[in-house]
Amino acid sequence: MGYQVLRVTNDEVLHSPYQVVNKIKRAIMNKESLPRPLKKEESTSLTGQNNPEKNAASLVSPPFGGAGGGSFPEVERNAWAVDAACSGNPGPMEYQAIDLQTGARVFHFGPMHGTNNIGEFLAIVHALALLDKQGDKEKVIYSDSYNAILWVHNKKCKTKLEHTPQTEALYQIVARAENWLRTHNIQTRIIKWETKKWGEIPADFGRK
Repeated sequence: MGYQVLRVTNDEVLHSPYQVVNKIKRAIMNKESLPRPLKKEESTSLTGQNNPEKNAASLVSPPFGGAGGGSFPEVERNAWAVDAACSGNPGPMEYQAIDLQTGARVFHFGPMHGTNNIGEFLAIVHALALLDKQGDKEKVIYSDSYNAILWVHNKKCKTKLEHTPQTEALYQIVARAENWLRTHNIQTRIIKWETKKWGEIPADFGRK
């Protein structure tokens, strides 16, 4: 099997603990983090993979050591963090959500040809739709994308991605997301993740 040495600096441990957690998570989930073909159910559903039990392999140490832990008490623990990654712009795009209390991956979608901004937008809507389906009115959503939060607030994905046969499937998903926003009363709070203060968002794919 062999082994892998993870190197982190004292500065990372002191000032970016969540980034250190992500490094450990990526090492544990190396195989899962590799791009994989888009599943049929992922391409036809706004909520993609939404069963936490199916993502048991994604369980890692809680970013905050459980409720009440962590170095930043102002960060709410009963929350999901969402983030997207895109290889190129446009390029293969994917997004995911991580539960801040458990460290478990809540859902993952992609890869699919698109842009990072679209992924950030869809990640928030996906989380909103799943929380609404579960009847959870207490949990909050963290995103590090100001644009995506604004787009969700305005119920419109203001992407400049060219609408082509290659992006048609993604545009259909975006249209469903926009329609969901227009037809639902959103009560879940969406909070901007302050990367400079708290380090990388726990849902970060670590490909910067």
